Order: sequence, then structure tokens, then C-alpha cells
Amino acid sequence: MEIVEIRKKIEKYQKEGKRLFTTSSFQTHSIPMLHILSEIDNSIPVYFINTGYLFPETVSFRDEIATQLGLTIVDLKPNTPKNMQRETNGKLMFTTDPDHCCYLNKTQPMESVLASHDVWINGVRGDQSAVRKAMKVEQSAPFDSIRFHPMLDWDNRKIFAYAKEHNLPKHPLDAKGYISIGCEPCTRKMDLDMQEREARWFGLNKVECGLHTDLVK
Repeated sequence: MEIVEIRKKIEKYQKEGKRLFTTSSFQTHSIPMLHILSEIDNSIPVYFINTGYLFPETVSFRDEIATQLGLTIVDLKPNTPKNMQRETNGKLMFTTDPDHCCYLNKTQPMESVLASHDVWINGVRGDQSAVRKAMKVEQSAPFDSIRFHPMLDWDNRKIFAYAKEHNLPKHPLDAKGYISIGCEPCTRKMDLDMQEREARWFGLNKVECGLHTDLVK
């Protein structure tokens, strides 16, 4: 979608009285959408899913972007404390069951947000994975909510051209070879022969955390 279309769609939702929110992982490629939204309405809350496993650089970058764009950040934390996220052998769940770890730390906390809002402005792009490529710009989600994917047809070239045009900062780990950045235990540096999402959950048959598989209809 072009920026003028994104603005019209958001203003239409607002005129209809819908409660809007967005989420962000605050990676470099996430910032253009946040910039666009900040120029449309920077009071739209930005939920930051703080799993407790994030790189400290990500948290610092979030604060930098929030200040620069005047965003309203809501820190969203898991319902289940880490001492209850252990297997019977005492190991934290990400070591043996990363799907359930993602559910407890990301998907489950988002359910209450969806239940209290009408529209989730989500920055997924079709070029990121086969799951995302199959999505629509507007899609039904649980709790009678709507997922709005304004960046679905944007690609890396368009994302980074926008970032360059608006002089947007980069995540500090970019320079160290990290391209797709999530929780520290499940993120590795990018190899030249890897696709973007393969830097996450490396070696596992997993490319999504559940936010874009469980919380979509």
C-alpha cells in the first residue's frame, strides 16, 4: 500500500470508532511503519512484547525510537513468570519446547490486547516467509478483531529506501551481522546463504513464533 492509502484506511477505522493499536519488534525494518504511523497519529499505542529474553540493545533502541517519533509505548510482559517456564528437568522451556515458550511469552500476552481492541496494525511483509506471503491486507483475527497489514507488499528494497530517505536509525546489532532479531537465545547472526528468517530458531523446523499463525483466521 502507498502511504496515502495507509492514512485513509487508518482514518476510516478511526471514524468508525474502532480501537487501534500496533506492535513492533523494533528491528531496523520495523521503523518505517512506525515512522508512517507517527505522522498519521502518534497516539496509537505501540505494544512492545517484552519477553524477558530480548537483547539489551533492542530495549535501548526501542527507547531511542520512541523518543524520536513521540510514540506511546506499552510494555507487554508474559503472564507466566520465568520460574514457572521450566521443564521437569529444570531447563527453561526455550531449550526443549520453543513453540510453547513463544506461546507463553508472546502469543498469550497478545490475546488480552486483541480482546480489548478492534484493529491490529501489523507490519508483516509478504517477502519474509511463505506464511506471510499468503496473508491479506485485511484479515480476521481472534476476539472479532481485524489484522491490518499495510506493509504486506513492501519489500526490503522499499523498506530501506524509505529509511534512507527519512534518515531513520538502524538497530545497533545490524552492524554486527544480525538481520532478523528476536529473543537472544533463539537468534543468531546471518550467514550469506541464509534467508532472512532462518537466523531465528536456527536448526529447527520453525520460522514463526505463533503471532502470525495462531492469532489470525
